[in-house]
Amino acid sequence: MKSPVFSKSKASIIIVGCGFLGKATAQLFSEQGYRVTSIVSSEASREELLKGHPSFDIVACDITNKADVKKNSPQLQAATLMVYAVSSGKGNAEAYAAVYRDGLKNILAAWQPAHLIFVSSTSVYAQTNGEIVTESSETKPDRATSQVLLEAEAIALAAGGRVTRFAGIYGPGRSVLLKKFLANEARLEEGGHRWINQIHRDDGAQALYHLGTAAAPAGIYNVTDDTPATQREVYQWMSDYLQQPLPPSGPADLNRKRGWTSKRVSNKKLRATGWSPQFPSYREALPEFLKNK
Repeated sequence: MKSPVFSKSKASIIIVGCGFLGKATAQLFSEQGYRVTSIVSSEASREELLKGHPSFDIVACDITNKADVKKNSPQLQAATLMVYAVSSGKGNAEAYAAVYRDGLKNILAAWQPAHLIFVSSTSVYAQTNGEIVTESSETKPDRATSQVLLEAEAIALAAGGRVTRFAGIYGPGRSVLLKKFLANEARLEEGGHRWINQIHRDDGAQALYHLGTAAAPAGIYNVTDDTPATQREVYQWMSDYLQQPLPPSGPADLNRKRGWTSKRVSNKKLRATGWSPQFPSYREALPEFLKNK
């Protein structure tokens, strides 16, 4: 696939998955004048989204069902750009495989988008000693869900697409760490020295827009802010701002869905293409975030 530089008047953008990140991305492309179609999994999801009167088209299609994908092919074939931003909710490896890997196969076989961006996760990096991680770092996750993501990434890369490995996404109404802090459920796991990588949802949407419209080469890009921080540092920012004590110490949660890791993910490759985050760290986002939580 060539670099996706194209005219707004002719561009047809498909956003597969209209969740927390996908909806913001669809809205951003739409606001910039592109023709956007968002794919959701069911008619119920479509009806729910329509209540908000979004400025983009919404199509219900079960991407795990080849017949359903084929049925929708006439209006979705040959899109200029497809952003594959699906979610399996809290599904297991089987659910991940159906949505991330097999769904992508079904779509690429039927719709043949000119350009592709696949949304993956930094959970594919399994480093545990605070290493600086780049796109060329080893990927040997011990969780089956992250292994499925690597399989799906390979499909996207083989199609000439761009793979975006997202750090933990937070944003309006969503921050697992802040929710735990406010509910007095937060713990400094083993002293809070584990490294955490995050990205504000709006910066993530901007990254997808940037990669979808700029002359960035195909390949893998880490999407994370400028400031990896330890768990203790993140909770210290909350503590200082809210004038509340730090959480108590506790054991490590080794049953995390995507594995126990501690690494510092680099965004230098993405930054080199011209993107930069509005929120370079969680600390900058915190005041506005708390005001609107």
